Amino acid sequence: MPGTVAGIESDPAAAVAISFDAVGKRYGGNDSGAVIALDDIDLRVRRGEFVAVVGPSGCGKSTLLRLAAGLEQPSSGTVAVQSDSVGFIFQDATLLPWRKVLRNVELCAELRGIGRTARRARATRTLAAVGLADFADKLPGQLSGGMRMRVSLARALALEPEIMLLDEPFGALDEITRLGMQEELLRLYRDNAFTALFITHSVSEAVFLASRVVVMSARPGRIHRVIDIDLPTPRTRDLRFDPAFTALAARVSASLKEAS
Repeated sequence: MPGTVAGIESDPAAAVAISFDAVGKRYGGNDSGAVIALDDIDLRVRRGEFVAVVGPSGCGKSTLLRLAAGLEQPSSGTVAVQSDSVGFIFQDATLLPWRKVLRNVELCAELRGIGRTARRARATRTLAAVGLADFADKLPGQLSGGMRMRVSLARALALEPEIMLLDEPFGALDEITRLGMQEELLRLYRDNAFTALFITHSVSEAVFLASRVVVMSARPGRIHRVIDIDLPTPRTRDLRFDPAFTALAARVSASLKEAS
């Protein structure tokens, strides 16, 4: 809800990984033709938490993530990320088509100045973690869409990030592949203990992955409601048939309808 600090009141002593304080984002200056993408966003993401953000198209979900990544600056308010170790996964796998899979996974570590031996060890390890050790010498064009997204995950994990920012990474995948990737992401989240801020259009995906779901309202984007997801872990795809899952998905859907 606008003007409240989401998710902190119940646990004020929790360490905060990402904070948005009275954040607004405006495009086009201050004239009457300006577009207000975000308005009065107050949100805390605690360390080790998995937070999913849902909302209508154009409500500023991806803008929120770009602000956290430092790719854009707020027009008002402040965004604080309590780590220099941040991985970003885009809607597309964004692999370099001329570099083999292993070299693609090394890329971000290479750009960070990590030495060749260390980055090769990290890339080999993270490729194995996403089940693609046997594809290290393939080119991206030889992989399926789901495999390319796994390479993108491996590339981000090779930075050994404390925080992962994910912008609808599974949106273009078919349903079966998408379900598998959701399970894979949760396994990596458990194994690597990072903080995750995940943008999605899918209510089911948000409820399956997250410990909290942030529901945003239509433009200008504001936080309409934050819903705790109290479901058992580890989560498997059969959880979607559980009445508790169905009830939470219905609650998020109802909140989306209110916010639209």
